[in-house]
Amino acid sequence: MAIPAIDFIPAAANLEQIAFGNTQGAAQPTQSFETWMQSQIGELNHTLGKGDALAARLAAGETENLHQIMIGMEETKLAFQLAVQVRNRVLEAYQDILRMQI
Repeated sequence: MAIPAIDFIPAAANLEQIAFGNTQGAAQPTQSFETWMQSQIGELNHTLGKGDALAARLAAGETENLHQIMIGMEETKLAFQLAVQVRNRVLEAYQDILRMQI
């Protein structure tokens, strides 16, 4: 049984275009970091709202499927933990920049 070959040529060509400033063929970003971050925070807020609704349904005894509610609450918990870790990394990077000597 032969292992199929993986074609790395297009990825390498794209890196070369970016490295040497020839970005005519490369895709340009469609949105700014600020726009992306706002959308991600909005999604996190929506996920936290769904988690609150699931917790309220569980407390009220309106559970058709306990497994689905627990999975949804766990997804909410993981999304929040991810957001906290991203915030911590951004703050750490900002503090590193502030400590740099000019």
